[in-house]
Amino acid sequence: MSKVTRIISVSMMLTVLSAIILVGCGNRHSDKTGLNKLDITESLSQTSESEKGSQMDSLSEDNIDTETTDAEITDTEAEDSGQTASEEDSQEETSNPYIAAREPYTGVPVYEDMEHIYMNTTWEYADHSAISDGYAVLYKAAGERKNIIVGVNAGHGTAGGSSVRTLCHPDGSPKSTGGSTAAGATTATAVSGGMTFYDGTPESEVTFRMAQILRDRLLSQGYDVLMVRDNADVQLDNVARTVICNNVADCHISLHWDGDGLSYDKGCFYIAVPDAIKDMEPVATHWQQHNALGASLVNGLGDVGMKIHGSGSMAIDLTQTSYSTIPSVDMELGNASSDHSDETLENIADGLMAGINAYYGY
Repeated sequence: MSKVTRIISVSMMLTVLSAIILVGCGNRHSDKTGLNKLDITESLSQTSESEKGSQMDSLSEDNIDTETTDAEITDTEAEDSGQTASEEDSQEETSNPYIAAREPYTGVPVYEDMEHIYMNTTWEYADHSAISDGYAVLYKAAGERKNIIVGVNAGHGTAGGSSVRTLCHPDGSPKSTGGSTAAGATTATAVSGGMTFYDGTPESEVTFRMAQILRDRLLSQGYDVLMVRDNADVQLDNVARTVICNNVADCHISLHWDGDGLSYDKGCFYIAVPDAIKDMEPVATHWQQHNALGASLVNGLGDVGMKIHGSGSMAIDLTQTSYSTIPSVDMELGNASSDHSDETLENIADGLMAGINAYYGY
């Protein structure tokens, strides 16, 4: 072997020996730390997978929570929606806020004793009223109720009523007869002040006292009573009084004394429906009921000895009967010359009760 060859061989041996030493050092470093590049890569991969799993678990839990929350919200919304729908149905069934209950709902209101009955603006002809802020009062019989509500309307007694006007007829047609409003007029005084008795007593006071006595008599015989005016004043015009009776009562009896100016008591009569408006609705459908109720009441008054004027009726075109959709009549119980003591009013009440009982078959 030449000298050069020996040098190359020695150099190669040294290179191999250095490589062995370096590998050995690397292996010792790996043993010391317990991690090499592969270990680190696998660890990082495992960490990533672990974190990914943790994140997925977290996301899964979030989704579950979110789904639960959404479900709870959905249920709550459903409950709220159901409650709202129920409330809306209830409000629809009790569109009149002064109706206590309708259970089961039949369209027929159930009222409480002594309930205040206000105008419901959805009622037919309600929009024809000019004064409707007041209320009527319903009284229920204590026992043996007939389930008949008699509307008792004490005439007059509305402050400011004489300065306001309403249509004589729902369709705006002119009045066919004279009276407190001239024939041919299309509007009438919303509520007149009434006449004054020759002893100085206002008619409105006497009609109210008459209404109270009649109310008590009706209640004692099992009738319920709608007192259209339950005080010295009520802010309900003639249209409003009629509309409330149409929707709450079974009949409507208005109490008056005639302001004819005569110096003697001419007696009692009812206001009949004139022929000229018998084809006008709602009169056309109900005028026979109006006249039948009036005739029955006059007969009852005659039976208890009350003086009856003429044939017992006088045909006059009234706002009340022009708007009435139930048996309705204006009773004129005398005039300014008539006695209006409680004794006489009690006798009148007896006669009116006889007429009401006869009309309803009792």
